[in-house]
Amino acid sequence: MSATFHEDVSSAVLRQMKEGGFDFSRVHPIEFYAVFADRDKASKVAGKFRGESVNAQVLPRDDGAWNLQVSKVMYATFEGIDDFEQSLESLVEPLGGELDGWGVTQELSRPGC
Repeated sequence: MSATFHEDVSSAVLRQMKEGGFDFSRVHPIEFYAVFADRDKASKVAGKFRGESVNAQVLPRDDGAWNLQVSKVMYATFEGIDDFEQSLESLVEPLGGELDGWGVTQELSRPGC
C-alpha cells in the first residue's frame, strides 16, 4: 500500500477525531493492526513489542488468517502514528504480513460530568 494512501487515511481519521472532540492533550492506547496468513510469523513480530507503553497480541480471524494487534500508549499525532506505522511495516512486510490500519477508543463525555 502506498505511503500516500496511509497519509490520506490517517489525516482523515485525525480530522474526524478533532471534529468529534477527541482529547489530543493526553496520551491514549492506540491500536495498530496487521494481518498474517501464518500464526508463527505474527507471533514473531508480536515478540518485538513488549514494554511499559507497548503491548502486542495475536488473535485468530474467522477467515483462518491471524491478526496482530499492537497497542502503544502515545499522543495521537500524525507524525507519531506515521512513524510507528512505518516501523511496524518494516517488521510485518518481510514476513508476508500486511498492515490493516489503526484506531483509538474515544471516550465520550457526558453532560454534567
